[in-house]
Amino acid sequence: MTLPTTVVPDPTSSPPLAVPARRSRWIDDWRPEDAAFWDAGGARVARRNLVWSIFSEHIGFCVWSMWSVFVLFLGPEYGFDASQKFLLTTVPTAVGAAMRLPYTFAVAKFGGRNWTIVSAAALAIPLVVTAAVLEPGTSFGSLLLAATLAGIGGGNFSSSMANIDAFYPQRLKGWALGLNAGGGNIGVAAVQLVGLLVLATAGKEHPRILLGVYLPLVVVAVAGAALFMDNLSGAVNEKRAMRDVARHRHTWLISLLYLGTFGSFIGFGFAFGQVLQVQFADTFDTPTKAASLTFLGPLLGSLSRPVGGRLADRLGGSRVTAWTFAAMAVGAAVVLTASRMESLGLFLVGFVLLFILSGIGNGSTYKMIPAVFRAEADAAVAAGADADDAARRARRLSRALIGIAGSVGALGGVGVNLALRQSFLERGNGDGAYLSFGVFYLVCLAVTIAVYRRRARLVGV
Repeated sequence: MTLPTTVVPDPTSSPPLAVPARRSRWIDDWRPEDAAFWDAGGARVARRNLVWSIFSEHIGFCVWSMWSVFVLFLGPEYGFDASQKFLLTTVPTAVGAAMRLPYTFAVAKFGGRNWTIVSAAALAIPLVVTAAVLEPGTSFGSLLLAATLAGIGGGNFSSSMANIDAFYPQRLKGWALGLNAGGGNIGVAAVQLVGLLVLATAGKEHPRILLGVYLPLVVVAVAGAALFMDNLSGAVNEKRAMRDVARHRHTWLISLLYLGTFGSFIGFGFAFGQVLQVQFADTFDTPTKAASLTFLGPLLGSLSRPVGGRLADRLGGSRVTAWTFAAMAVGAAVVLTASRMESLGLFLVGFVLLFILSGIGNGSTYKMIPAVFRAEADAAVAAGADADDAARRARRLSRALIGIAGSVGALGGVGVNLALRQSFLERGNGDGAYLSFGVFYLVCLAVTIAVYRRRARLVGV
């Protein structure tokens, strides 16, 4: 998620240096758009920061989504029903969404290296608390507190993307940010694979082993950030960018679309294993059987994200997004039909399809954001506005909108889990939720067509 930060160039900057000027871990002279500077050492520095930014963000996603695994360990001896377990996956989703906005501004205020150290170290808090309370006989409130603290991992995505956005030149931002985002998203599948390994080897009686795996990785993330990352003194928060973009109607329309794509990805990622256990209890009568499939959807959804971006580059973001929502509505119908037929095979096909499509939609929706404001800039120039000013405004609003959309999109995961919880409470199955998902995707399809496909001034979006 690119954020409302930019690097202010120093007009008196020195000639290109092999190693950018640094005081302590602060870089004062950073000119990524200068090809000579970039080739002389800038690319190497940016790459080093990218590697450790991805690692820290990946661990953040793992911690954020860890309760999608822990609920599989909560057998009858814990005494919790399905609705309570859905709350344990809903709360970290909500907290992660809320943390994304303050994390948006933290990099420019404290420095990318400094904030990565702090945000990575903070991941140890939910791990330690969970290790202290995760055992039979613990109250539901104690587990809910541990799950709430896990939500801080959701904020790392925002600060990581803001940091990398400042390091890379415009011509390479798409590649760098895509790599950064994919490295984070795949953490959902990674933690589920580790959970499966724990279940298969140690059994459901030993969930703390999962915590033992990630605590050392948090230490590695903190040490890597401290030793190998840098702060950019020229990175600043753009004044009033959030305020200005919040008044723009495209902010909330595109956020709605991202709510449908990323919200589906993260919501299904958190809930899928539990849905299998509840809806097909006879087949998935052990946590290991459920965990053996839960990682597949998030993995495919993560890998399909860059595919959506590439398709949007070639065909247009709104076209790919429209087709994606149409296909997602079909996918929801397949899941609903399979649920009513009690067909596990068809159910899995429908859900895997939804994961893949949500990943494609993540990429294509993000591609729409700069295109919308670029189209507005072109219209302004045609009406007599200064071309440089119009382009600057478009970039400024794009960065701010991506920050808001990322936070709103994560809230979609809350809606997914609440809808499933309510449906299982009232009906004993997820049919009501599957129907509501399909209707919502059709609403998103209608918005995409009405606003972005039929507007002559937004041709190419």
